[in-house]
Amino acid sequence: MKPGTVFLVGAGPGDPGLITLKGRRVLERADAVFYDNLAPRELLDLAPERAERVYVGKKRAAHAFSQEEICLMLIGRAREGKTVVRLKGGDPLTFGRGGEEMEALAEAGIPFQIVPGVTTPAGIAAYCGVPLTHREFNSMVTFVTGHEPEKICWGKVAAAETIVLFMALMQFEEIARRLIAAGKPPQTPALAVRWATRADQQTVAAPLAELAERIRQAGMKPPATFVIGDVVRLRDKLNWFERLPLFGRRIVVTRAREQAAALTEKLRELGAQVIETPVIEIRELDDYTALDRAIAQLESYDWLIFTSANGVRHFLRRLDASDRDWRAVKGRICAIGPATARELAKLHIKVDLTPEEYVAEALVEAFAPFPLTGRRILIPRAKVAREVLPEQLRERGAEVDVVPAYETAVPDGAAERCREALAGGVDWVTFTSSSTVHHFVQAAGARRLEKVRIASIGPVTSATVRSYGLEVAAEARPYTIEGLVRVLGEAERREAAAEDG
Repeated sequence: MKPGTVFLVGAGPGDPGLITLKGRRVLERADAVFYDNLAPRELLDLAPERAERVYVGKKRAAHAFSQEEICLMLIGRAREGKTVVRLKGGDPLTFGRGGEEMEALAEAGIPFQIVPGVTTPAGIAAYCGVPLTHREFNSMVTFVTGHEPEKICWGKVAAAETIVLFMALMQFEEIARRLIAAGKPPQTPALAVRWATRADQQTVAAPLAELAERIRQAGMKPPATFVIGDVVRLRDKLNWFERLPLFGRRIVVTRAREQAAALTEKLRELGAQVIETPVIEIRELDDYTALDRAIAQLESYDWLIFTSANGVRHFLRRLDASDRDWRAVKGRICAIGPATARELAKLHIKVDLTPEEYVAEALVEAFAPFPLTGRRILIPRAKVAREVLPEQLRERGAEVDVVPAYETAVPDGAAERCREALAGGVDWVTFTSSSTVHHFVQAAGARRLEKVRIASIGPVTSATVRSYGLEVAAEARPYTIEGLVRVLGEAERREAAAEDG
């Protein structure tokens, strides 16, 4: 059998968005992924469901596997003809032992490729406001591993204008002593960073002689990287990341996994640590008789009303499966909000009516200028949903067909994921529909939300939250994902302003 290829992929320093496009593409077709402790776990979701996932991380006191065992596993999976990804934190060839793995693969005759990653020092420079090079401060950077300080010639290192120390937290006091003894001034600015580029990034800055004590006071633990040199002086001026409005906030996103990306990405852009905890799953129906019957008589409807992007997708999927197409639609199109309208716009379908506020009550008001007596209206939607819209349209004389296009359910393992998400302490839980509220409570119970701030996408969802005796700390306006992100940022800014007094 022809062996597969092993890809040594740099996962970047911690922010999952920093993986390269090539690294992402390789992960998406992997048969097996061997990942480190420092590789962002979110990247494992890029691999196919069928892919084998093996943790081979190394911590100071705990190694899942020896380096020799890791190499043998990579070789073994490749000899089975599999595409293998070795996912490493930072860059595989910068203190990542990638060279050793390359040698082992080459000696075994296994084809391999290297996909570079953003190094931890580069991540620190970008996310801590400490450029590693600057014309006014330095023209040289030295990378040093602090794992075995007795093996380093600190006299040479001390002469460097900027020093980056890897794996040095446990030995830093000794390293600082050696650097100062070798001539590095005790007042040299220095910085320790844990989990660089992540929302839980922790930084401690102090003069070189004082940093070890400051680290003890802060309770910093591995992994950490150090930058020593005058460039650290720029941090106060250039530290953009830790000033983001949601920096360090742990926010739970309860949307369906396939729909969470838009909200997750926007929250991360504002510095949040996002915990995706899907409590809702969109499922196909067992019986599409009602929707198929409606599609068979599409030309008879005066209006098609879509109340969600899911309704659009599942309606169009069923339309494609029939012997008809969009040309059978003779009526006007109404969408409850911009996300639903965007889903239609993907197929260049223009929307005739969208309410100013994105709830059923506002949608009914938007129909005020239109005569509805005797008009036929089709609403493809979730199997279980509020009846406000169809009931009020019928009161105005319309003939309304409400047909299920999909259903929602609580996904397997939701209860455990909810408990795990809240166990670590969270700042916010976001709800984007009444269904997400019902399903979260069904999975974990309302009591688990009593001491957590809740953010809701709109008044209907807020009413559902309150029906369980819970408070809503923030409500989006407009009632969109963008509005939800905005109101979270505003709430945090107000709190920060109040603390500053």
